[in-house]
Amino acid sequence: MCHTKKQKENIIDIFDWQKVNGLAPVIVQDYLTGKVLMLAYMSKESLQKTLDGGKMIYYSRTRNCLWTKGETSGCFQYIKSIFLDCDNDSLLIKVKQIGNACHTGNKTCFYKQYGAK
Repeated sequence: MCHTKKQKENIIDIFDWQKVNGLAPVIVQDYLTGKVLMLAYMSKESLQKTLDGGKMIYYSRTRNCLWTKGETSGCFQYIKSIFLDCDNDSLLIKVKQIGNACHTGNKTCFYKQYGAK
C-alpha cells in the first residue's frame, strides 16, 4: 500500500494518543488469511518509522524501547494496510508475515484455545 506524506501525518494526527497514554494497541492480522497474528503497542515514533520504512516497528512496554519485528528472528512483518477504529484509539494493521509471528515459534500468538471449541 502506498502512503503519501499527507496520509502518514493524518493517521498520526487523528489518533487519540492521550486516551491511550501514548501507546496505541495494535491488532496485527495476516493480510491474506485474515488470521490474527498478535497484539502489540506502538508509540507515535514507532508508527512513523513503520509508515516510513514499511516494516513493522513496535514499542516494547517491558524494555521501554522501539523494536523491529523480526530483527532477531528474521520473521519480519511488512505493512499492507492500516485501519483506525471508531474511537481513534486502536489500530488494526494487516501485514505480510515472513515466518512465524510468535516468539514461541507458532504462526500466531493466539494458539492457546480455551473453553468451547
